[in-house]
Amino acid sequence: MHRLQLHYTLGRDTGPALVRNRLIDLLQAVATHGSISAAARALGFSYRHVWGELRRWEGELGNDLVTWTKGQSAQLTPFGDKLMWAERQAQVRLAPQIEALRGDLERAFAVAFDPNAHVLTLYASHDNALAALREHALALGPTQQAQHDNHGAVHLDIRFCGSLDAIRALNEGRCTMAGFHTLQSPAPGSLSERSYKPLLRPGQHKIIGFAQRTQGLIVAPGNPLALGNMADIAQTRARYVNRALGTGTRLLLAELLEQAGLAPTDIDGFARTEPSHAAVAHAVADGSADVGLGIESAARQLQLGFVPLVQESYHLVCLKTALDQPATRALLAVLADPAWQHKLAQMPGYLPQHCGEILSLREVLPWWQFKGRRNESRKTAHRSEAAGNS
Repeated sequence: MHRLQLHYTLGRDTGPALVRNRLIDLLQAVATHGSISAAARALGFSYRHVWGELRRWEGELGNDLVTWTKGQSAQLTPFGDKLMWAERQAQVRLAPQIEALRGDLERAFAVAFDPNAHVLTLYASHDNALAALREHALALGPTQQAQHDNHGAVHLDIRFCGSLDAIRALNEGRCTMAGFHTLQSPAPGSLSERSYKPLLRPGQHKIIGFAQRTQGLIVAPGNPLALGNMADIAQTRARYVNRALGTGTRLLLAELLEQAGLAPTDIDGFARTEPSHAAVAHAVADGSADVGLGIESAARQLQLGFVPLVQESYHLVCLKTALDQPATRALLAVLADPAWQHKLAQMPGYLPQHCGEILSLREVLPWWQFKGRRNESRKTAHRSEAAGNS
């Protein structure tokens, strides 16, 4: 089969053809007008340009496209006629798909011309609830969103990456918001503090509440190896599938191993990584791994077993200066919508948690102390000492 590479253009008004190709347009013009000069005038090109293009295509295709004799009209060769026939057949067969593509593209690009629509770029640790939020915001549409807020529609441009990478992208100005997750009560001095604290600055960053989610062991149905914790995985030499460096789940694994007094070398398969919770679940489902750390919803989607281990807070974070941007205000309105929070609560392993509320970094993460709190602690200590001496 001859491989032919043609480039098509999808225009706003393309006439009888849903998509257009320059070669086919040239051949159609020659067949209609009977000469290269007339075809060139109809297309708005010079005679030299049309002649050169026809010769270039003949060289590339290895066949003549147009024939003419002195004093007679130019005509397509049999090969040129077959190309036109093939084009018509393709247009007819693909018309429904092309029309659907045209509609999708028109709806997507309509956002650029809609003053009430906003695009918010979000780099985030992989999370099923964020994907559902994107679809929920799209389904609302501008009219429905206008019923409960005055900020317009928001379109989430989500790029899933590691939690640490997401915050770095925010600090480098590559996104408006980042998504990351920590334990519900991350301990001072923990690996989470050592990893996240250098990237976040009180007063500069603001946390937006999103969700509580459950992380645990994704296992085969029925949990045939009876795995309940990291020690069980090490003892049974179960085949583990890991998440990549820089992800919040990889960070959580390191903390769980530290708590259990285990090293990465104690886990069989520690070096094997997958890019998402869904990919971890698929590895367990296809039998290439016995267990992986992930979110409950990923396990339930594939009807796998799940052993809950920890409750996490999934945070959204932005710069303080972004809070008044229209896209951010529009997202806050969607997050605060009871319909969205109800949908979130229906997802396995999720609950709304201060959803859409603007929170202080110091209040959410116990890694910074107010000077006032330190002073109050000193006063309390002095009062206790005085009471003991009385």
